[in-house]
Amino acid sequence: MEALLTNAGPSKPRKYSDGQKRSFRTSGPDATVASIAGHTSLPKSLALPEDDMPKTHPADTKVSSRFLQSRLSRQHVQKQHAVLARKDAELLLPDVPGGLEAEGELERTWKVGQEDISNEIGLETARSRRDIKLDGGDYNLRWTRNGRHLAIAGKTGHVATFDWQTGNVLAEIQLRETARDITFLHDYTMFAVAQKKYVYIYDANGVELHRLSSHIDTNRLEFLPYHYLLVSVGNTGYLKYQDTSTGQVITELRTKLGACATMCQNPHNAVINLGHQHGSVTLWVPNMPKPVVQLQAHLGPITGLAVDSKSEGRYLASAGLDSKVKIWDARNWGKCVKEWQPLESGSGGIVEWSGRGLLAFSRGRRVNVYASNTLLDGNSKPPSLYMSHHLPTQTSSIRFQAFEDVLAVGHAAGFSTVIVPGAGEPNPDSYEADIYETRGGRREREVRGLLDKLQPDMISVDTNFIGSIAPAIKRPYSEAAVPFSRLPRTERLRIQGKTDEPMEEEDDDGDDATQEDSRTEKEKHKMRGKSKSMKRFLRKKRKNVIDPATAAVKAKMAAIRERQEKQKGISEGNIEPERKGALSRFRKP
Repeated sequence: MEALLTNAGPSKPRKYSDGQKRSFRTSGPDATVASIAGHTSLPKSLALPEDDMPKTHPADTKVSSRFLQSRLSRQHVQKQHAVLARKDAELLLPDVPGGLEAEGELERTWKVGQEDISNEIGLETARSRRDIKLDGGDYNLRWTRNGRHLAIAGKTGHVATFDWQTGNVLAEIQLRETARDITFLHDYTMFAVAQKKYVYIYDANGVELHRLSSHIDTNRLEFLPYHYLLVSVGNTGYLKYQDTSTGQVITELRTKLGACATMCQNPHNAVINLGHQHGSVTLWVPNMPKPVVQLQAHLGPITGLAVDSKSEGRYLASAGLDSKVKIWDARNWGKCVKEWQPLESGSGGIVEWSGRGLLAFSRGRRVNVYASNTLLDGNSKPPSLYMSHHLPTQTSSIRFQAFEDVLAVGHAAGFSTVIVPGAGEPNPDSYEADIYETRGGRREREVRGLLDKLQPDMISVDTNFIGSIAPAIKRPYSEAAVPFSRLPRTERLRIQGKTDEPMEEEDDDGDDATQEDSRTEKEKHKMRGKSKSMKRFLRKKRKNVIDPATAAVKAKMAAIRERQEKQKGISEGNIEPERKGALSRFRKP
């Protein structure tokens, strides 16, 4: 058999006892095995790693058993199919997202309308373009982290949540009072609304769960998903952090900068950015009473703030009533990276970053989207316009949908969605935000999030401090360690290990030991910078100053001292007490 397998070509047919002829194929796998190998599968526990794959065909090796030979051939074919399937799976995660490209030099991408885009894209994305008319006033919008659910809050009190994939309305309530802002909590099952006086929390069906009485007159809300903290700021000027898992108010920080109506969070380090009425931008963390960064960004009130998540929270975009839009670098707050004045009429504006670094700016009835490659080039020219969309009424809120090329715009007549090709991240991380999350997966994620909840003390502008070595503590001069030579004799003997010596020697030096002990007890805590000579000089200087108040106090103390001495002399019999009577004034002294 070994002689037959070592031949280069197939062996000659042989006759067996049943009279049939059989041949062995040695130059390659069996044709029958190869034909069925594509329809069979091997358990993962039996599969070899990719590095252990044979470099040569198993049939080229010397195997004495034909059954083992067929098994090796089948495994080899299966591994080849797995390599091809892995290459096909990589096509599902393209590194480069889509976008608009101009064909010629005279064409511009901002001239392309929504109708033209809807005709050229997929049916599922085209369905995301909607115009919903409502009569609740200026609407504020908020998406969930995975971009599946949308919450809206009208100025007159109309609040609703949607499942954007199925188009179903989950909750719709009419508060009959002012609703300034809305945000989801850890998932779509709970959302918070900043109403006229307090902040209320509702469930997915619109049932009121809690009333947060400590959050009064709130204008803006933010939720930190990794810390389970609800952050609010309003007309009172207080920035408040409340833990939604325990219900406790973590801290209340007084900004001392008046009412605040602009707030955003840095998704990379959970730092809160506030925009104030006098044009300054402040960065806050819950474990510090003062802002970690204070920047004079504009010459008027701040109307819009947004942090770029693509650059790990490095760039901050701001818009103010001075009709300018600026981009700041967190590594150098003193220098503006980009500054321009949009051509749209009006003042103020709203800014928002997309998942791929596109910047949306809204002012009046128009929404402009700027290309990411011209926002950080450092030139003094305005960035190139990528897309532009006109709305029937004035906008009040803009939000990009996560992992989708959709921009939701809230205005006075409802809200609309605009398709922006290349805005969403094409490769979502299902461990962070799963688009197709089921009910069981949502429960597991909620439990895992509570177990991995971060403490508020871990929020910092510099995220590299986690895992680093703490610096050495500098002790004051009074707490310095006592040198060995100044220790008592008993302590020196104990350190040297000579405590077993007889105690007669200790009687001879007893006086010295007691003197050293008394010296250590009477030693005062010395402080640097305040010497005795300086005290004497100041005391002498104070004596030369004649103050009326000091003179009155000295006279009073002298009268009291004289009275005390007189009482002491009367009690000892040295002084005769005064006799008070009708004729005592005629008595001679």
